[in-house]
Amino acid sequence: MKRRAVVGAGAVLALAAVAVSSTEESAAADDAGTRPMPDFLDRGLWRVFTRLDRRTRLAVHDVGGRDRRVLWPPSWQVCTQYPAAGTDLDRRTTVTIGVVRKGETCPPRVRTARR
Repeated sequence: MKRRAVVGAGAVLALAAVAVSSTEESAAADDAGTRPMPDFLDRGLWRVFTRLDRRTRLAVHDVGGRDRRVLWPPSWQVCTQYPAAGTDLDRRTTVTIGVVRKGETCPPRVRTARR
């Protein structure tokens, strides 16, 4: 499991449980190994970890301007995502997620419009 997100020790244990559920989702991928990118905007970061295939490379960044480390994913909400929702993901795609702590508003300069 290759994740680029910086997560705390407690979150690592929780990610092990996610690996089991993501195996079921990976079976839904077509023969080419692609799946559509889900829409994560305005959702909790935890949903990203539970919805993406465990083999997907993931980069998580604080876009609130404070360059904080993401230690507990359930405490963060998604402001930006790349690639956009509906784009086909394959095993070589790196998903980039911009987050702020729950309760904070997403900065307007990084706000991504829904398509």
